[in-house]
Amino acid sequence: MHGLINRGIQRFVTDTYGAAKWRAVVRQGGLDFTDFEAMLTYDDAVTPLVLAAVCDVLERPYDELLEDIGTYLVSHANVEALRRLLRFGGVTFIDFLHSLDDLPDRARLAVSDLDLPRLELIETAAEQYSLRCHSQNAGWGYLFIGVLRAMADDYGVLAYLEHKGSLDGCETIEITLLETEFASGRGFELTVRSA
Repeated sequence: MHGLINRGIQRFVTDTYGAAKWRAVVRQGGLDFTDFEAMLTYDDAVTPLVLAAVCDVLERPYDELLEDIGTYLVSHANVEALRRLLRFGGVTFIDFLHSLDDLPDRARLAVSDLDLPRLELIETAAEQYSLRCHSQNAGWGYLFIGVLRAMADDYGVLAYLEHKGSLDGCETIEITLLETEFASGRGFELTVRSA
């Protein structure tokens, strides 16, 4: 698994719960290092081991933890770059949803060896969508629920999200847009202002 993903888990724990909790995760997971390097690749077995250790240390269910990580990745100031990448998907939340099919390719433009799950958005009715997340690693769907929830807030949209389960390596998320102009969203500019 790419170090960027593992580093995101580490940053979530340290930014949300503190460095002491991360050290407890390192001990619980039996890691022989304390920090993930964002640009290295780690054995695929490491990520589930770390996530299990985080669940144990924080006493949190796996699906809730992944959803919280997804929310963190979009909403925390320390990981603003991901929010920016996602906001390039469109002016409205609906535009953003339709851009999700291209997200793995856009991510590879930024990090060439980053392998994200294949995403497939299907419009099932007016203001209702189904997002299929194709991956052999369970849990990406829950992570994307957190991402989608944070992005809906970012755009000022009220949305109902539900994980509908997994079948043959495909997790499905149902998305219902309750109100597309619920609140004013967070500001977004194409360029980053220098201080």
